[in-house]
Amino acid sequence: MSRKKQRVLLGMSGGVDSSVAGYLLREQGYDVIGVTMKVWPQDCISRAEDKCCGPQAIADARGVAHSLGIPHYVVDEADQFDRLVIDYFSSEYQAGRTPNPCVMCNEKIKFGNLWSKAAALGCDYIATGHYAIIEHGVGTPSSRRGEGAAAPYAVLRKGIDPRKDQSYFLFSLRQPQLRRALTPLGKMTKPQIREIAHSLGLKVADKLDSQEICFVPGNDYKAFLRSHLGENEFHRGEIYDVDGNFVAEHGGIELFTIGQRKGLPGGSLRPRYVVDLDPETNRVIIGDAENLVCDEFEIDRVNWHPAAGVTDPGYNAVAADVDRGSFKATVKIRYSHPGTPASVTPLENNRARIHLHEPQRAVTPGQAAVIYDSDMVLGGGWICRRAAPVLA
Repeated sequence: MSRKKQRVLLGMSGGVDSSVAGYLLREQGYDVIGVTMKVWPQDCISRAEDKCCGPQAIADARGVAHSLGIPHYVVDEADQFDRLVIDYFSSEYQAGRTPNPCVMCNEKIKFGNLWSKAAALGCDYIATGHYAIIEHGVGTPSSRRGEGAAAPYAVLRKGIDPRKDQSYFLFSLRQPQLRRALTPLGKMTKPQIREIAHSLGLKVADKLDSQEICFVPGNDYKAFLRSHLGENEFHRGEIYDVDGNFVAEHGGIELFTIGQRKGLPGGSLRPRYVVDLDPETNRVIIGDAENLVCDEFEIDRVNWHPAAGVTDPGYNAVAADVDRGSFKATVKIRYSHPGTPASVTPLENNRARIHLHEPQRAVTPGQAAVIYDSDMVLGGGWICRRAAPVLA
């Protein structure tokens, strides 16, 4: 008697990546079910019809599913998306931090809430078109530092195409999520994906990749916040330079992010940048480029992958730098960052200290710092704000 096919729920955005992922999974012998999430709030629908929060995405995904001969469903996640992603996005700006909604959406929605739908359809896995590699049952915690249980675990690695690698956005997935996740594009390049799409005659073969946050039309997050929060919810305050000199008033701390240069008041002979945001006083601190440089910071809400060998929040990993309980790694401080050598010290309460071997610019509170050993994700967390500067 033949073994029953494993069933996979494929998230289909209407783009070329998830479309080809469906074809690859089908060819690998999976029973594929396509699903597109309706996540747009009603006030966004007319402004973002070409995004994954718009109706065109559903039409494109449905057309691809029909071409591939797989069933397709639409699930309404608008309320959960609004609560778990959009509210997070807005509240982070109000707290003087710069959010990363894609990480939150993957953790809470795509590999979170969506699992109940997958289970109801009898699925064994959830798949997406991310450019990352998930290896199942290949490692044990003892393989890195001699600690932990011997049970196999899922390993998250970078996709082989360095220009498209999206492992950064998946760092916060826990083991139960990774063990039931498939990312069939991880070992392929974008040109290969488009070539497959053309060979299949898919209408989305040349569809452009979205470079924007799906629910923020035109990538104008300030306009989105004004619409979502309303002007009365902005925290107005004052702009000071690093020497404590008053510069100007501002219309809301939500309108600034670390490293920002555009939109600052003029009158300086040198370029000035936002170097700190203080949500307690609603002060925006500006300074020169050198004031953006940082060589040490902390992260919180750290998600350690088993490969890191950090078995509990108070455990200090054992490596070359034993006296500090730290280990060497490569750290990315934002998605577009190439990564830089660092020493990582696990701390209690799901925190860690990152010491960068080469100082970096614009280490931004609220962004994710993801920790790698070569191409393998060891974990990551959210960059904390440093102590507020004492103004003269």
